[in-house]
Amino acid sequence: MSTAPRTDTRSPAPHVADSHDLIRVHGARENNLKDVDVEIPKRRLTVFTGVSGSGKSSLVFSTIAAESQRMINETYSAFVQGFMPTLARPEVDVLEGLTTAIIVDQERMGANPRSTVGTVTDANAMLRILFSRLGLPHIGSPQAFSFNVASISGSGAVSFERGGKSVKERRDFSITGGMCPRCEGMGRVTDIDLSQLYDDSKSLAEGALTIPGYSMDGWYGRIFSGCGFFDPGKPIRKYTKAELHDLLYKEPTKIKVDGINLTYEGLVPKIQKSMLSKDKEALQSHIRAFVERAVTFTSCPDCGGSRLSEMTRSSRIAGVNIADACAMQISDLAEWVRGLDEPSAAPLLATLRRTLDSFVEIGLGYLSLDRSSGTLSGGEAQRVKMIRHLGSSLTDVTYVFDEPTTGLHPHDIQRMNDLLLRLRDKGNTVLVVEHKPETIAIADHVIDLGPGAGTAGGTVCFEGTVEGLRAAGTLTGRHLDDRAALKETVRTPTGKLEIRGATAHNLRDVDVDIPLGVLVVVTGVAGSGKSSLVHGSIPAGADVVSVDQGAIRGSRRSNPATYTGLLDPIRKAFAKANGVKPALFSANSEGACPGCNGAGVIYTDLAMMAGVATTCEECEGRRFRASVLEHHLGGRDISEVLAMPVTEAAEFFGSGEARTPAAHAVLRRLADVGLGYLSLGQPLTTLSGGERQRLKLATHMAEKGGVYVLDEPTAGLHLADVEQLLGLLDRLVDSGKSVIVVEHHQAVMAHADWIIDLGPGAGHDGGRIVFEGTPADLVAARSTLTGEHLAAYVGA
Repeated sequence: MSTAPRTDTRSPAPHVADSHDLIRVHGARENNLKDVDVEIPKRRLTVFTGVSGSGKSSLVFSTIAAESQRMINETYSAFVQGFMPTLARPEVDVLEGLTTAIIVDQERMGANPRSTVGTVTDANAMLRILFSRLGLPHIGSPQAFSFNVASISGSGAVSFERGGKSVKERRDFSITGGMCPRCEGMGRVTDIDLSQLYDDSKSLAEGALTIPGYSMDGWYGRIFSGCGFFDPGKPIRKYTKAELHDLLYKEPTKIKVDGINLTYEGLVPKIQKSMLSKDKEALQSHIRAFVERAVTFTSCPDCGGSRLSEMTRSSRIAGVNIADACAMQISDLAEWVRGLDEPSAAPLLATLRRTLDSFVEIGLGYLSLDRSSGTLSGGEAQRVKMIRHLGSSLTDVTYVFDEPTTGLHPHDIQRMNDLLLRLRDKGNTVLVVEHKPETIAIADHVIDLGPGAGTAGGTVCFEGTVEGLRAAGTLTGRHLDDRAALKETVRTPTGKLEIRGATAHNLRDVDVDIPLGVLVVVTGVAGSGKSSLVHGSIPAGADVVSVDQGAIRGSRRSNPATYTGLLDPIRKAFAKANGVKPALFSANSEGACPGCNGAGVIYTDLAMMAGVATTCEECEGRRFRASVLEHHLGGRDISEVLAMPVTEAAEFFGSGEARTPAAHAVLRRLADVGLGYLSLGQPLTTLSGGERQRLKLATHMAEKGGVYVLDEPTAGLHLADVEQLLGLLDRLVDSGKSVIVVEHHQAVMAHADWIIDLGPGAGHDGGRIVFEGTPADLVAARSTLTGEHLAAYVGA
């Protein structure tokens, strides 16, 4: 009789491979972190909280994610690494248990005019293949449906070696592209208003040109006077057709003036190359004002703004061409693709359906594939980046999110939470930097950094569960259950801003009166038309100062002092006190240390290895020449002033020998927006997203505008900082300004004097005013999604 072998009922000892269930960080010192030690559980959802500037991003992005990416890059050959971004090893003693990190940050997508939602998510690539296989009439390969490929053809002789002889053959080639020849795939054509370029009653010699920088005193004067194409002493209105054409449109032509070889080019192509080819935001303010005045962008009349040639638009599937498909709302496009039954393209259709369904699932079904990626908000850009990860089969990956609820209505936050939990439940480690209590509440583990910001932060205040955080008494714990109350009395408007027949994007002929002299909040689900109403429909000349979420442009040489214009009065004060010229007190000009050219550090490029930055031995990181540091103002040299925090600098320049009213005014505005802890010389590249937006707000507060339009000013703000922001908005309104805020944060809604709610849905389901009135009326009516969530928030 045979018996089955006995099995031991005792549980086996855990396998050694299962013991690595923590990410251990010891001695992290990146940016403002002060020897931080944390242990993060794997395959769990960990939320990092703390005030803006407390070190959350330094720990999560600059330490954990950066080291993970650096180590993955090192697994490639030196040849491949040469093409990849080089990453320095973060300042940390020990990092153990890392897994592959996938970073989904809030960096705005590049504003390249050729980049659309479809091109950045590969949905366009799949549609192009689909139309090249199934479209009738058949016109060519996938590139025949691309607005970035021009149609070209040519022929000629080619010579090559064959059997030891040189052989010549005639060859023809042609490429069929989808680019519209008129607008070159841009969808828009620029029209230059010639009356803004010159005054035709004057001659060139009398200064007829009104283009910034085109004076007759310098090289331009020499070229125009000596080119011989027209008479510079004759009024422009008396030019012949040929002379006017040469002034405006002549191709680049070699000329000789006073024995010097120069190139003459017409005004219009010269302006297009020097001004219109650059990003408008990067231009100097006076040039940007000229461009806005002189140039109009209109939809291309040949392609109707679709960017595609007539031939490309003639090929259709089930009566729809690729331009129609890209212009559809994505939720509608998903339905159309679902209706296509073509066995020959089944795998492609299945993948395209999955991608489009991911858009809808993540709350972006209201977008269209032809939407320019530069027009997406930070939150939308982040969710677009998430799409490629939703259907991923990868597990045991670390997903790193930077405030994924930014730009989301409370109604949509639950959906985002579900997505984060789904990623975790597949066996992934999810790290989230977040301020919203709704997302903090779903965390398995919370790490709270602080206690303050900048140099006052960088330590771990609490580590544990959400319930533990509530009881911990840290700044985040104390404010976690904060609920703003509705105002008992609201301000009375002093006027109104009329918007009539607004049709920008998805707005449906909206008429609305925005009250002036009060705090107005424009709200609604993401994609309901808030930005279209506020940024796209306010009439010109309404005296508006707009503070959007666009990224601040700045290199490591830029700092709060240079960005806000604070450095100019400081330099002049130093120059006046010491009897020298102001340029000496700029690290980017004459005062720069010759050893490091004013950078404070010397960068050594090591090809595919991470570059090394060493502190300059000559100036010891101060960035200035030794002779410049001998000049003092109020007992301090310029490097000591730039090392001061804003609050200390405000006292320094507010009274005594160093009293400088112009500098003090800028510093007071920086303190008002909650940036009192920033040092004046801190590089802009080290600021967090919330800090950058408040820096921009402080700069715009100096502008002489009657109406302030703010786009989600609570983005990146800690719960405790929201109170300070509300105080600032109140001060702006009380000083006689009108403030219009596009916002989802219920605390700001509750604090408003007037609410305009758009909806009821997103995309073509939105674009209508569903409520306008006081917050109390909105809560009482509960007629909209916003009303229901605000009522729950204030406990009504």
